Amino acid sequence: MAGKLTLNDLDLKGKRVLVRVDFNVPLDKTTGEVADDTRIVAAIPTIEYIISNGGKAILVSHLGRPKGTRDPKYTLKNVAKRLESLIGRPVGFVDDCIGTEVEKAVSEMNNGDIMLLENVRYYVEEEKNNADFAKKLSAFADLHVNDAFGTAHRGHASNVGVAKNIPSAAGFLMEKEIEMLGMAVEKPNHPYVVILGGAKVSDKIGVITNLLEKADRILIGGAMMFTFLKALGREIGDSLVEDDKLELAKEILERATEKKIDFVLPVDAVVAKEIAPGVETKIVRVDAGIEAGWKGLDIGPATIALFKSKLADAKTVVWNGPMGVFEIDDFASGTEQVARTLAELKSAVTIIGGGDSAAAINKFNLADEVSHVSTGGGASLEMLEGREMPGIESLSDKKGKKKRRLMVAGNWKMNKPPQEARMFAGFLASSVGTETAVDIVVFPTALAVEGVSDILKDTSIKTGLQNIHPADSGAYTGEISVSMLQELAVDYVLIGHSERRQVFGETDVQTNEKLKAVLKGGRVPIFCIGETLEEREADLTNNVIERQVKRGLRGLKRDEVSKIVIAYEPVWAIGTGVVATPVQAEETMKYTRDLIASIYDCELADSMIILYGGSIKPDNFEALVSMKNIDGGLVGGASLQESFVQLVVIAKNQA
Repeated sequence: MAGKLTLNDLDLKGKRVLVRVDFNVPLDKTTGEVADDTRIVAAIPTIEYIISNGGKAILVSHLGRPKGTRDPKYTLKNVAKRLESLIGRPVGFVDDCIGTEVEKAVSEMNNGDIMLLENVRYYVEEEKNNADFAKKLSAFADLHVNDAFGTAHRGHASNVGVAKNIPSAAGFLMEKEIEMLGMAVEKPNHPYVVILGGAKVSDKIGVITNLLEKADRILIGGAMMFTFLKALGREIGDSLVEDDKLELAKEILERATEKKIDFVLPVDAVVAKEIAPGVETKIVRVDAGIEAGWKGLDIGPATIALFKSKLADAKTVVWNGPMGVFEIDDFASGTEQVARTLAELKSAVTIIGGGDSAAAINKFNLADEVSHVSTGGGASLEMLEGREMPGIESLSDKKGKKKRRLMVAGNWKMNKPPQEARMFAGFLASSVGTETAVDIVVFPTALAVEGVSDILKDTSIKTGLQNIHPADSGAYTGEISVSMLQELAVDYVLIGHSERRQVFGETDVQTNEKLKAVLKGGRVPIFCIGETLEEREADLTNNVIERQVKRGLRGLKRDEVSKIVIAYEPVWAIGTGVVATPVQAEETMKYTRDLIASIYDCELADSMIILYGGSIKPDNFEALVSMKNIDGGLVGGASLQESFVQLVVIAKNQA
């Protein structure tokens, strides 16, 4: 969880919180009632924390595989009823997860209310991570909390897509899953023992391959053991085997030997002629082989004793997959004994990797006796494989982890005559004039610069000029030079603003000349870049950015460029009310940073402040500034109002 936003980092009071929970629970086929509420119970701490801190909990989940249709068999209505009985509070239910019905229901929520939306997989767009669908899910929420580790390995709209539109934090369950499984993957205490079972080697290839680099011992049980045994030339009778994986099994065994991993296979097995309760069983030594007509269905007593000895000094244990057909008592002994052994290892961290392993530990009532039982079968496997997890990667970066200092700059444009400008500067001075965590700059009209800078001279707020001429003096009617600023407290100058480019026809060559003049005069230029709507729709955004950056910085040395602040302002978002989504802005700003790295170096690019500009308001700024490559905002209309103070507060909370 290092660097990722968690539930404890959020200010929840009055916030509409979209919580992705994993309520994919088994239902009684006859009544439709919840048959196992384990996953519902697991989500309650997160839900209770949100509502007890004044948030509005809007829960969203999938159930089963309705394949994009409104199949009543997969409704979450009965899940809402079970949650209500478990949490002891009313739980509202809406018969949809997007649209006007949901928006109306959310608008009527009070702080501390809980609502469950209908199955998100009623829409095919969910599993396709459709951007428009994700926007609709985000539209009625301020924050996103992802507490569904079971879907963390899937890039779907309700976990990954939504996180591109609003700040996303890990819930308590997600946080614990990442902490426990992450420890096993990255920094396990040794001896580190892994127990793998289940039916197929093919299901565990990635896990085994990754663990061969980290584990001290790997214990193999379940039906997958017979693929390894056959690869060693043992007779396995009618036991389940993957014949097409025999060569792979041999390679794994050879690699384990090379890496000096203790790869432990069973020495005996419980066999029967059929998988059914009450049938004849016997114990067979693996070396002696299993007769035709008989199949191995559990590990035997000698193997149980062997596994116990291999676990005795373990400091970290991960178990994924049962040792046999544990659902039938006749073949459950191996799984039960492994579970009880883990429960007795009080000096070890014991992690149960979800799926059938979790079902087994619950069957034997030992879940409370181990360190952690994962709620995600496939997700825990993929994490143990060391794969990137979309549902984790999409979480917002933790506040206070910004690499660069944040800035909020207000461009007043041709607004606020001198007296009004001074009065507003006075308001800002009293409201945020002592703020030191964030750089604050205002750009009044040229007529108002002197008065505003005088009001702000003893505060933390800096004053800037909206435009400059590159010459020191001359016959340039209506222009202002850098040398004329010597008697004024002006620290910043806007260069290349889209309105200068679009309305007044300024070229990249003129922008370059102005940058050089501002740097020579000892001021900080805020260098604006951005594409028009036509250019974005033609997929030319990166081409435009590259041209503007390369031509704008032409002839500038590294130490000069290090003093520049860049502002990405898509022309189509300026003054239109349309704002680039956080992911759109992030992608372009990352491209810009990578471009600077390619022209100069990575260290310079990594330290450069890059702002976003374009219809910024308090209700969209937090999502933007929480992105990795966005270091604040160049604000237009909102900088003329008291809401500018809110933007500074939002930035401060992210700093």
